[in-house]
Amino acid sequence: MKFWTSLPRPIIALAPMADMTDSAYCRIAKRQGAQVVFHEMISAEAVVRDNRKTLHMADFKPEERPIVQQVFGSDPGVVAEAIRIIDEKYSPDAFDLNMGCPVYKIVCNFNGSALMKDPELACRIILAAKEATSKPVSVKTRLGWSRPDEILTFVKTVEASGADLVTIHGRTKEQGYTGQADWQAIGRARALVKIPVLVNGDIASGADARKALAATAGDGVMIGRGALGNPWVFAEIAATLNGTAYRPPTLAERAAVIMEHARLHAELQPGPEPLLTFRKHLIWYFKGLPDAKSWREKAVRVSDLDDLGVLLAELARQ
Repeated sequence: MKFWTSLPRPIIALAPMADMTDSAYCRIAKRQGAQVVFHEMISAEAVVRDNRKTLHMADFKPEERPIVQQVFGSDPGVVAEAIRIIDEKYSPDAFDLNMGCPVYKIVCNFNGSALMKDPELACRIILAAKEATSKPVSVKTRLGWSRPDEILTFVKTVEASGADLVTIHGRTKEQGYTGQADWQAIGRARALVKIPVLVNGDIASGADARKALAATAGDGVMIGRGALGNPWVFAEIAATLNGTAYRPPTLAERAAVIMEHARLHAELQPGPEPLLTFRKHLIWYFKGLPDAKSWREKAVRVSDLDDLGVLLAELARQ
């Protein structure tokens, strides 16, 4: 608990996003103002089976601290063993349990948001995780499986099980990422617990963060899709909440950060075309720019840093 209470309020965090918040992007987010970053979720089962790729996903650089590693799983013993392994090998600052992912391949095995349908099992997972590490253990969840009031009972279970913090996404599992996040519902849940609560969902600007915190009395915000292609959102949010001026990056400054991110990404992706898996980030970086469709068409042809350098030089000249 001390870890979370020691952070300045309001907390401004990067959300864990599968295939997106790897070590490269977490470093970019920290350099652009994120207080704390959550690494993309990893399978407890895969960790216990000593899957090399999965274990590598938990690795990080010192500059990413404070860092939280998210884990998903439905077997308390397996989750506990995975946390012990990760803690011993990498020692992140905290752990997070995914009880909110709505994706079918996760919930079909009773992981993610499916755990909201079995609070007793969720409780045992949290208790097992707490016993496996001296680090803080938090939970990321949703308003419910099908009803937004399910969180009112579930959040109390999370707190009673010993979780040190809970992040609530303002949609149900059935909503997925459609519709509008219900910050008022998060506020009703927040009023029921004493542990810190982070607000997640539809926060993509400083103004959004201010409204979300006003609606929920939350302890901070967690930014997911609002940070994709826009790592500058953390600085914007901090400025807005502090009442200071914020200057958006110029195109040349954007280009420099994109190249910085690409270099970090390429270091993690050995091979002849290290930027093939970076294209998904480029699509987001070019979103909203004038003639964005043309930029995206060029982005999907980038395969190495030289290709990207040519493209970004063109962007910087705009």
